[in-house]
Amino acid sequence: MGKDIVILAIESSCDETSAAIVANGREVRSNIISSQIDIHRHFGGVVPEIASRKHIENIDAVVDAALREANTDFSGIDAVAATYGPGLVGALLVGVSYAKALAFGLGLPLIPVHHIEGHIAANYIEYKNLEPPFICLVVSGGHTNVVRINSYNDFEIMGHTRDDAAGEAYDKVARALDLPYPGGPKIDRLAKQGNADGVKFPRVMLEEGSFDFSFSGLKSAVLNYLNRCSMTGQEVSYADVAASFQKAVTDVLCAKAVAACRLTGIYRLALAGGVSANSALRAELKKVCEENSIELFIPRPVLCTDNAAMIGSAAYFEYIKGNTAGMNLNAVPGLKLGERRY
Repeated sequence: MGKDIVILAIESSCDETSAAIVANGREVRSNIISSQIDIHRHFGGVVPEIASRKHIENIDAVVDAALREANTDFSGIDAVAATYGPGLVGALLVGVSYAKALAFGLGLPLIPVHHIEGHIAANYIEYKNLEPPFICLVVSGGHTNVVRINSYNDFEIMGHTRDDAAGEAYDKVARALDLPYPGGPKIDRLAKQGNADGVKFPRVMLEEGSFDFSFSGLKSAVLNYLNRCSMTGQEVSYADVAASFQKAVTDVLCAKAVAACRLTGIYRLALAGGVSANSALRAELKKVCEENSIELFIPRPVLCTDNAAMIGSAAYFEYIKGNTAGMNLNAVPGLKLGERRY
């Protein structure tokens, strides 16, 4: 057995400052996350300038904690990795700049990682024997994709969101229901008290055979329903609205994912992204996968939200492919899945 490849990974694409020590892409030796949720809750969402400043304040302590928990120091690291896109440009720059300084000072390779590829790679941590090919349903605040994973470094986008991502729709509907930030978990919790058939909301499937998504119409349908009830004095059950909205989202996500498995003949489906922590989505996917004899892979919730362990996993597969960057690496806030810009 060869020497372990140990990577120090940094994630700072939004409002979590995270550092992790990951060996061989699948063994997490530490995964430290400093969240800013309590700070941004006051504003009803992430304020980019505040997020950037907090990353600067937190990153030293987070990296130190990751090294301590892994019982190592910089001498035990083989490479440094960081998320370089997509995300908030100021937040990304903090992690990228810190990783560049470390890599330069230590004389180590610098590995740039796509944030969504990191989410996909979380499945390699949870399932040690999982290997491509498989289909992945990526559901996060800014992204909703059906992706065919041909190899560790080859991603074929079969479908993407044409407007609001699922996570964006959750946040906007949560605000309409007077739920605090972050809205997704609050809707999930409230929906457990409601009737998922209480309000008839649309399921937008788009053209026949399309794997694309559109959630702006559903979001508008919820807002219109609430406005109509307010104007007519009709009593509203927020729990029913939350449950019915959530059921409309999960129905579309699950239908597209199953259809992708059938079309490709790849009956292995992984879930990735922050919204993959949603309990209703997990339950419905398990149900439809059992009905269609599809093997399902879902990471534990801590690996679904933004964290550096998933970045360290993705970085390992970039490293063994030889995909490293120089000191001219920059943040790319609009980086597309599968794109390499360094």
